Amino acid sequence: MSENFFDLTGQVAVVTGASRGLGQYFARALARAGADLVLTSRDANALTPFVKEIEALGRRAVPLALDVRDHDSIQRMAEQASAAYEQLHILVNNAGCNVRKPALDITWDDWNLVLDTNLRGSFFVAQAIARQMLPHGYGRIINIGSVTSVMGYAGLAPYTASRGGIRQLTMSLAADWGGQGVTVNCLAPGWFRTEQNKVLYEDAGWVDYLVERIPVRRPGAPNDLDGAVVFLASEASRYVTGQTLLIDGGISTGALRATVSKRS
Repeated sequence: MSENFFDLTGQVAVVTGASRGLGQYFARALARAGADLVLTSRDANALTPFVKEIEALGRRAVPLALDVRDHDSIQRMAEQASAAYEQLHILVNNAGCNVRKPALDITWDDWNLVLDTNLRGSFFVAQAIARQMLPHGYGRIINIGSVTSVMGYAGLAPYTASRGGIRQLTMSLAADWGGQGVTVNCLAPGWFRTEQNKVLYEDAGWVDYLVERIPVRRPGAPNDLDGAVVFLASEASRYVTGQTLLIDGGISTGALRATVSKRS
């Protein structure tokens, strides 16, 4: 065991949804901590520039196609990942999507798209990778959730349902696999600017509204998640399982003033 509990040298991390956004930040953080990578996207060719970036850091990166709504695709990815590396140590279950609509406008297909991607997909990816981890008696599974797993937000009914499900799923899988050396935790970001929500950040009034409710008084920056994902992937978190770690600047506290503030 390394004296540095956060050293991932010699370990392999699977990161789903790594063609853009937070998935790439998670992968970079793990690579900088020493991990080699399996990177997935629905289009493996879209990963080529990012693979080159990871290789420039001195790490190996294997790009694989994965559609988390397709069970055969999940099984194929797990088999290819296991063929590429002797052992898989870490899974960052990041692939997801969102549909922003008032609740009355959500369609049957909208609901199925979000739940099938975010919740069903996360379960079956975790199951497939756990089958590779359990014979080795070691694994770190990190399900990517959201502050919406603990708070309700108008216009996000399918998304909040899926993320609440991820939180519960994390606890169940932790109970299933903890005795066999595999921990399962949920990393839940707060409000970070991503491709899914960038239109909101183009509205200065909305940003002011958001920042007023975040105790640290700013939205999240992607590298705010680096330490958390490395912690949950590393030996430092060996006695942590079934937990949801909120990286949200404190917005989940409620962030409502009970006193009148003095403004200049």
